[in-house]
Amino acid sequence: MIRVMPVESGNSAAARQVKQKRKSHSLSIRRTNSTEQDRPGMQRDMLEGQDSKLPMALRSNLLDLFGQIEREFENLYIENLDLRREIESLNERLAGEGQTVDGGDLSKGALKTKASHSTSQLSQKLKTTYKASTSKIVSSFKATTSRAVCQLVKEYVGHRDGIWDLAVTRVQPLVLGTASADHCCMLWSIETGKCLLKYAGHAGSVNSIKFHPTEQMALTASGDQTAHIWRYMVQLPLPQPPADISVSQKAPVSSRSPKTCRLGELNLLNCPRTCLVGGKQVVTASWDRAANLYDVETSELVHTLTGHDQELTHCCTHPTQRLVVTSSRDTTFRLWDFRDPSIHSVNVFQGHTDTVTSAVFTVGDNVVSGSDDRTVKVWDLKNMRSPIATIRTDSAVNRISVSANQRIIALPHDNRQVRLFDMNGVRLARLPRSNRQGHRRMVCCSAWNEENQACNLFTCGFDRQAIGWNINIPALLQEK
Repeated sequence: MIRVMPVESGNSAAARQVKQKRKSHSLSIRRTNSTEQDRPGMQRDMLEGQDSKLPMALRSNLLDLFGQIEREFENLYIENLDLRREIESLNERLAGEGQTVDGGDLSKGALKTKASHSTSQLSQKLKTTYKASTSKIVSSFKATTSRAVCQLVKEYVGHRDGIWDLAVTRVQPLVLGTASADHCCMLWSIETGKCLLKYAGHAGSVNSIKFHPTEQMALTASGDQTAHIWRYMVQLPLPQPPADISVSQKAPVSSRSPKTCRLGELNLLNCPRTCLVGGKQVVTASWDRAANLYDVETSELVHTLTGHDQELTHCCTHPTQRLVVTSSRDTTFRLWDFRDPSIHSVNVFQGHTDTVTSAVFTVGDNVVSGSDDRTVKVWDLKNMRSPIATIRTDSAVNRISVSANQRIIALPHDNRQVRLFDMNGVRLARLPRSNRQGHRRMVCCSAWNEENQACNLFTCGFDRQAIGWNINIPALLQEK
């Protein structure tokens, strides 16, 4: 006898599968809800059964956080099931009227709007909870160090355009000098924030300012293809308003007309940088891909440093030795050695992948370089094959500076932040910034003031202001 088995139609088989899925979903939901009350006991069993080096309190906290995430996803899953039931019921209703709408069509209507809205709210809530929880966990693993105290002391406001560079005099009286794109340089009283002197001798953006180590003499470089050496005389405090001096006329605050050094055939958009070599010679770095060495007294060209493939961005001299370092947009910086008068050696360093914005010497035998590739690297002059420390940041790094006393690196960024690191690459602090204090645009430069503990760091940027800060690193001060 042959028994004929009943054959199900396609519709009935599909309906049975849908019922089985619904049944399994409902069972899983009921099972989840039923075990909700037993979750603390299960967590304790898991903690006792697993071997881990984490403290019991921390493990319990982690399980609670993951449990919250799991419950949020369970709620989302149940909500999706409810939406699917609404779609099916709507399909059945439309099928009776001779129309069918699939889930893809409904996703364009109100149901998708409701689902996406609820999902976005849930995801935002999860992100907020997760970030807050994980930040607390990560912070608990960090080693406790003494906090750095960073306070805003004074704001120096008066320029009509962004400030490219700033420097502090090395001789008394101590004043702050700023170089701006408004074609002017200003000397400021550090304590009062008042402008003491305004130098208006340039016809283009003033991109750099440096001071003589022993005399009241300033060196400025501009996009007008000139570098000026000019003397200044200021008194603290200054009772009269700021005075203007220019190349064409003498002012009471200047004992002689400023000297002018022609830098040759340069593009009008050049960006020369300057530095003083022992007070007797001047080094200028320009967009003509060369650095020139001039005599201060005669303004004559002594030597031309060539070799970079693209425009130069910065130059710096060693505080005690006849060494010059130049940085360029060709992703390299070069070390020029003038210690032997008969041989001028040069070393090329290719440690960055983007424009090297600055490279500076430290009091010891180190060079610190910053780049648009968002890194800062510390090099040893005795072995510069590879950096001894690398600092990775989230924004391009502009003109850096290193504190001679505390050996702290100040990093000004394009994203308006200023961060402090030690020579080992350990982050020490970030200068406070909000709507009420700090820079509101790109920070171009930083400079340390070793003689004034009340205001020992200065920064400037394209928000047309310079800011004086008080930086106190207790751990480093104790080591010194």
